[in-house]
Amino acid sequence: MLDDLRIRRYCDTDARVTRSIFERAVRVTAAADYTAEQLAAWVPEDRADTVLDDWAARRTAVTTWVAELDDSVVGFTDLDVKIGYLDMLFVDPDVGRGGVGSALIRHVLDEARAVGLREVTVQVSRTAQPVFARHGFVVVREQRVERRGVLIENAVMRMPLDASAG
Repeated sequence: MLDDLRIRRYCDTDARVTRSIFERAVRVTAAADYTAEQLAAWVPEDRADTVLDDWAARRTAVTTWVAELDDSVVGFTDLDVKIGYLDMLFVDPDVGRGGVGSALIRHVLDEARAVGLREVTVQVSRTAQPVFARHGFVVVREQRVERRGVLIENAVMRMPLDASAG
């Protein structure tokens, strides 16, 4: 399956599909680790165009990549190369646990090294912690963040980089 995986830069036409993957990944994949109330606060049902416009602006404000299988977007990630912060990594539940997330993490780490970053940090859901740990990220601290009045547990993780590694 991953032999056909292609990772490319995000473009404006990817806004709707990446937003859909984000919503489905939270509602389906993360459902095993969070309550219905937490999921609803994380991803409310509001799908107004203003939400999509804001989404698209956030994707283009940082370097974002999408993963494609058979010309269909199946996941995405990003990196703020100024500060080494990975904000989003989401994979379509239909292909989850098939290596797409790992491929995206490897891509981000390669790009981070290429631009000379010394570390990458991320706030990671309970659901995503194991995949990040497999790639060498370590938990800095557990935390609870508030979304729409609801507390949601996650962890800050970091990955020190050796610029000569690759």
